[in-house]
Amino acid sequence: MHNVRRRSRGFSLLELLVVLFVVIMITSLASLNVGSGNQELQLEAQLRDLRNVALFALDEAQLSGRDIGLLLLIERRDGETVYGYDWRERRPEGWRRPLAASDVFAQRRLPAEVRLSLALENMPGIEPEPAPVAEDVAPQVIFYASGEVVPGELEVRRRENDELLWLLQWDLLGRMELLPKGLPAGEGRDGRL
Repeated sequence: MHNVRRRSRGFSLLELLVVLFVVIMITSLASLNVGSGNQELQLEAQLRDLRNVALFALDEAQLSGRDIGLLLLIERRDGETVYGYDWRERRPEGWRRPLAASDVFAQRRLPAEVRLSLALENMPGIEPEPAPVAEDVAPQVIFYASGEVVPGELEVRRRENDELLWLLQWDLLGRMELLPKGLPAGEGRDGRL
């Protein structure tokens, strides 16, 4: 009988390094995808908050008898352009920060990856105010004490490729709709139901 000796052979260092490299690449890609999904969820939450505060502002304007306005801002931070928003209340001395519900009407910033584009009825392309702004600067969107607001829309676009991410629309009565990619609920990417 021929005696066959089996030689035990382990993995070479090169094989281990290749496997380790592949595992690291897969983990990195997975974490990048999770990270971008998290950013999209955060942006959606911020925009829903903006919509909810705007609806609150309309109610507050009617109850208090004072107009409340949304002031869109743009500022440079660490070499990046960042959009944000603040709120103003019309008083006898002019536009000022709201006295009531100051935590609700706090200034907020959006992620640096997005840019805003505001259009009101018969007034397209309204620019945000460069921050810091004077206390008495007039807001671009006004929620009147009468319960009305000039119809308009706020586009939220990805800065790198100008992709429309969200569209916030409102009518004369302040009814607001937040549309992902600008499409009504139930509509696909190609515009079909």
